[in-house]
Amino acid sequence: MNVIELGWNADWQEALDEAGIEGAQAGRVALEHKRMYRVYTEAGEVLAEVSGNMRYQTRSRGDFPAVGDWVAVRVREQEGRATIHALLPRKSAFVRKVAGSVVEEQIVAANVDVIFLVLALNGDFNLRRLERYLVMAWESGASPVVILSKADLCASAEEVAVRVGETEAVAPGVPVHAVSSLLGAGVEELRAAYLGEGRTAAVAGSSGAGKSTLINALLGREAMETGGIREEDARGRHTTTHRELLLLPGGGVLIDTPGMRELQLWEADSGLSASFGDVESLAGQCRFPDCSHRSEPGCAVQHALQEGTLDRGRYDSYVKLQKELAYLARKENKALQHAETDRWKKIAKEMRRKPPK
Repeated sequence: MNVIELGWNADWQEALDEAGIEGAQAGRVALEHKRMYRVYTEAGEVLAEVSGNMRYQTRSRGDFPAVGDWVAVRVREQEGRATIHALLPRKSAFVRKVAGSVVEEQIVAANVDVIFLVLALNGDFNLRRLERYLVMAWESGASPVVILSKADLCASAEEVAVRVGETEAVAPGVPVHAVSSLLGAGVEELRAAYLGEGRTAAVAGSSGAGKSTLINALLGREAMETGGIREEDARGRHTTTHRELLLLPGGGVLIDTPGMRELQLWEADSGLSASFGDVESLAGQCRFPDCSHRSEPGCAVQHALQEGTLDRGRYDSYVKLQKELAYLARKENKALQHAETDRWKKIAKEMRRKPPK
């Protein structure tokens, strides 16, 4: 297997050399299942697990390998197995908070060049949800691209054009493509513009947005199970249940992700600024630097809302995401304090077990 086709380059080689693990080679995580990993290496595909030392040193879920990560592995070719000894530094990571009340990060996809944010042109079309995805995509360090799928379900080309315009209004500077994966319309343009040897694209979106059909079209084969459209709400059926790295013909990879019914932010301050630059630009024009944008005189945000130059729904979405990040920061601070206390308890316990010299 040629790891260069998977994205390996001189920078990654330097990171592997700096890890200083004798006998280790490069591997890229293709699938994770209960702390077992399918890893692609020069020796081929192997089943791997992290070393005991690495497991001991990890402090959070985000320290473990995720799909798309490059790792330093020692391969046992005869067994088809390997041990992961180090996680190479990530150049990008699409991250969300784990579902539920636990304050912990989940790496959805690592070392991604471009993130395809898929939004279907049917009952799935939701600009507020797209804004949330865009915040996380900008924060990841990868470049977002919006894919409006299922264009064949629109009544006319004019309807598609209207949807594209609405999308561009909430995604300034982000490429927007309307495609029909079922008919193959627009798929070749995506492949030519964003994919190829050494390139990695992640595909994200809600359940039933058309991700699996798009991936099959890009792969040129039926690799992913697809679901039909439910008549009662025009939504697709959820099919993907795990994250997986898929090899593209001609080089490059796709990372498929499950449909996310719950997408909670995780440390996305810069992503919020990138996604809502129009709102923050207005806030910078207010008369008072500490303007709350409620009733202060000279508030540029309120003036734009009254004039209709700033959409009320978009501003409300910005405020909601701001509050969510602030709440998460408070919870994370408490969680870090508890984690640090637990760590020192663990160290003290280990010290008590050691016999005195």
